[in-house]
Amino acid sequence: MDDAAVLRMKGYTMGITLGEGSYAKVKSAYSERLKLNVAVKIIDRRKAPTDFLGKFLPREIEILPRLNHRSIVKTYEIFETSDGRVYIVMELAVRGDLLQLVQTRGALPEDDARDKFHQLSSAIKYCHDLNVVHRDLKLENVLLDESFNIKLSDFGFSKRCLRDGSGRLTLSKTFCGSAAYAAPEVLEAVPYQPKVCDIWSLGVILYIMVCGAMPYDDSNIKRMLRLQKEHLVHIPHSRHLTGECKDLLYRMLQPDVRRRLNIDEVLSHSWLQPKAQDPAPGPGKCSMPEWMSRHWARTEDRCAHNAGLSPMAIGDPEREETSA
Repeated sequence: MDDAAVLRMKGYTMGITLGEGSYAKVKSAYSERLKLNVAVKIIDRRKAPTDFLGKFLPREIEILPRLNHRSIVKTYEIFETSDGRVYIVMELAVRGDLLQLVQTRGALPEDDARDKFHQLSSAIKYCHDLNVVHRDLKLENVLLDESFNIKLSDFGFSKRCLRDGSGRLTLSKTFCGSAAYAAPEVLEAVPYQPKVCDIWSLGVILYIMVCGAMPYDDSNIKRMLRLQKEHLVHIPHSRHLTGECKDLLYRMLQPDVRRRLNIDEVLSHSWLQPKAQDPAPGPGKCSMPEWMSRHWARTEDRCAHNAGLSPMAIGDPEREETSA
């Protein structure tokens, strides 16, 4: 029985193909019961790799029905056929994904980016509070509904955080996601704290939203890792970002996991708070943290050399004080 017939028996009229891979595809469909269009992810167990079947798929099937948040794609139903095809019926995000939005519009204005990033961060807080980590945060997995609201999707690498006998969260060892969004500790293949790694990926997403480019060139992983561990975050001159936005980026793209923000700290950061109309800074006043202003002037040439472009660099205030 083909996919259309299987879906018809379940009350769905199959539509077009939205995406396709080696062992999975996503179809649009209309649900007679829900009276709306849905997305159906179809996974063929016969073609899927062993580690996916033994580890990742069971986790996804277990986690998805438990998630209920306005900024996470809703899962309506999961069923399986006798020949090993798994059907995951989900909310359809009709406006595509965040990558397509940035590619079409370029960097987002800060107010728009703030609103969308707050929605995304709220979804991650919801997951982290449930001790669920995503581990594959990237623009392609951040979908948009009819009103361009955020809908986080693709929990294929997600897992529950477990605790050891002392009550401490156990570390993860599996490399997940895309290198361009992966935290330095993941690239170094050392056991990592998955919640903290989600924060790094969120930082990369925010950078792309407000700068319209990747923070690091992943064509040379070794060089990228060196720049990340030096804690250099390059902001193009053409992007006139507020000091608060740059500060949040800097604190999320922090190579030291002990100092990287957690999701509650991200959401409580001043940049994400509701904004009044701020007056222009007067004489002697600075619209950004003072250490940032001082350090940019001293690191700009070095960053331009490292990155092969003309960016601003956010340096480490503690390193600045030590070297002074």
